[in-house]
Amino acid sequence: MRLIIGMSGASGVIYGIRLLEVLQEATDIETHLVMSDSSKLNIALETEWSANNVKSLADHVHSDKDIAANIASGSFKTAGMVIAPCSMKTLSAVANSYADNLIVRAADVVLKERRRLVMVPRETPLHTGHCDLLAKVSRIGAIIAPPMPALYIKPKTVEDLIDHHVGRILDLFDIDSALVRRWQGPQK
Repeated sequence: MRLIIGMSGASGVIYGIRLLEVLQEATDIETHLVMSDSSKLNIALETEWSANNVKSLADHVHSDKDIAANIASGSFKTAGMVIAPCSMKTLSAVANSYADNLIVRAADVVLKERRRLVMVPRETPLHTGHCDLLAKVSRIGAIIAPPMPALYIKPKTVEDLIDHHVGRILDLFDIDSALVRRWQGPQK
C-alpha cells in the first residue's frame, strides 16, 4: 500500500510527524511525503525535530514544487492521502482545485480518482468562510478529521491525545496501529 502524507503550514505538525513515525514501522506501507515551506518552519517552532529528520521518516520525499512527481498522476496507484496538519490556505486550494503546488495537486488527484483524502485542519475558531470550505471539500469526497481530544480515553499526556488521533486517522485507511483505545461502553 502507498500513502501520501502532506504537511502544510498550520500549527500541529506533530500530527504529521507522529503519523510518519507509526507508518515507518509498517513494512507493507510505502510513504510519500510532501512538505510546504511553512510546515518546515513550524517543525522548527513547535518541535525538537528538524525538517531533515522528519523527511528521514518517509520512504520517498517530494518537493512541494515538483508538479511532475509520480504522486501528481492518477496512474500512480495509492490508497490515498492525509494532509496533517492542513492549513486554511491548503484547505481553500483543495476546495477550489487550485493546484499550484504538489500537496494540492496530489490531493486533487486523490479526489478525482475517488481515493481517500483525509484532511486534518487545526484552526480555531472558524469563521463562516472556513466552514464553507470544509463543507465544500466534504462534498467533493474529502474526510475532515480535526484533532479533537477524545477525553473518554482519560489521557495522561498530550502524547496520549496525539496518538489516539493518529490512530483514528489510520483507522480511516483500515490500518490498525494499536494506538486507539476503543470505546467499550461505560465501565460498571
